[in-house]
Amino acid sequence: MAIKTNLIVDQGTNFVYNVYLIDAAGDPFPLTGYSANAQIRRSYTSYSYATMNVAINQGGGVITLSMNSTTTGSLTNTRYVYDLELTSNTGIVSRIVEGYVSINLGVTR
Repeated sequence: MAIKTNLIVDQGTNFVYNVYLIDAAGDPFPLTGYSANAQIRRSYTSYSYATMNVAINQGGGVITLSMNSTTTGSLTNTRYVYDLELTSNTGIVSRIVEGYVSINLGVTR
């Protein structure tokens, strides 16, 4: 079951969010051989989406989600949904985190 975390994104700015994964002993979860994918959509059934860039620190248990200012600039004043899925080297897919994304509209263009 995924952790529920809502995000706030400032429109037209660079966005970075780190997800820290730990094992049962409290140590960083080893992510060697894993891949990840994250998307933002207006609703769960929307066909169009914005992709979050995903970087994995394989030894440190950290997954970094990011979007550049062009991507966040295209997001409008609405509530979006997102999730982050992690795929193991054996093909097992797990949803790690999910939630809503709120957009703070910008003034400066």
